[in-house]
Amino acid sequence: MGVTAQVTARMTGETAGAGRAAARAMPLARVRARAREVASRALAVRPGPATLPADVPNRPGRFPMLTLRQIEVIRAIMVTGTVGGAARLLNVSSPGISRVMKHAETSVGVKLFDRKGGRYAPTQEAHAIFDQINGVYDKIEDLQFVIARLKRGADSELKVASVPSIANVMVPRALANVRQAFPNLLIDCDILKIEDAVDYLLLGKGELVAMSSKIEHPMLTCAPLARGRLKCIVPADHPLARRTQVGAAEIAQYPLIGVDPNDPYGRIIADVFTRHALDYEVTIRARFGSTVCALVTQGLGVAIVDEFTLAANNWPQVRALDIAEPTVFETYVAHRKDAVLSRYAASFVAALRAHMESLGAPAAPPRRNKVAAVREVARK
Repeated sequence: MGVTAQVTARMTGETAGAGRAAARAMPLARVRARAREVASRALAVRPGPATLPADVPNRPGRFPMLTLRQIEVIRAIMVTGTVGGAARLLNVSSPGISRVMKHAETSVGVKLFDRKGGRYAPTQEAHAIFDQINGVYDKIEDLQFVIARLKRGADSELKVASVPSIANVMVPRALANVRQAFPNLLIDCDILKIEDAVDYLLLGKGELVAMSSKIEHPMLTCAPLARGRLKCIVPADHPLARRTQVGAAEIAQYPLIGVDPNDPYGRIIADVFTRHALDYEVTIRARFGSTVCALVTQGLGVAIVDEFTLAANNWPQVRALDIAEPTVFETYVAHRKDAVLSRYAASFVAALRAHMESLGAPAAPPRRNKVAAVREVARK
């Protein structure tokens, strides 16, 4: 008897040929039948002294199996502790629950529950079966998740990540464009620290990472994304708040928040201070831009953050000033060299680049070919 017929015949008495024909006609039914068969095998036990039900032939070498319905009922009794509670949980009648439970006990040859004070408690012999039931239910939930994905379309999933400075505002805007283009797409968006990006990609957790700096790894490639600039932010009542631009020498006169030389943005402003031989005092270090903005809002100092973090104007008590010295930086998209980006990932990158370029610094001029440059000089 085929796999599908084993599952179907347990309740309906249909022949094996009819079961296989139904499976061929209904692919989704085949998936469900396979789930029942896997669940039943996980809970199969060797025949005991009890007599098997008439609809499960007791042939030599055959193990009695619990049906998916029986597993569902047993677990409902485990969870609620009563037949009535199980009936309400499954939205069926109490007599029906009792019949299925007795049938299950007959099938496995083991008493599953003892009735004590109106409640059903698992017997000592049944604990191993209950552990397996919980495992089967976990697998069924996984299967239901996969089926739900299939209903939305094969391969309809996008997994991306970003460093916080780009994730705060730019990534949600790009994902909104992706959602508009692919309404049924399942999206998984993660926020990573720079040092976690390599593992994220190499372990296959996602397709790409939007980065605030370039990473060097033989198995990864980094493509330029967009250019941005740093801004000086001050509290709304700060002496510099009415200014539109400020120089490094003026910034250094005030307590600084979050300038970490090991951070890509921190290195830029630290180099500016070093070139001008300026001493500066860092009173609070906070790694993420949103935290830095919140600290400035409380009047705890001034700070340097990227303009992408400030793009949504979510900090009304903070004033953003241009910095007189050059603070342009490049952002990147990192992904595996041995993997081609899906059309969803490509759409995401295009949308993200468009949003960032509309806000950020002008793009760097393209590099000219050396031969073309020589020819141009010769023509002059």
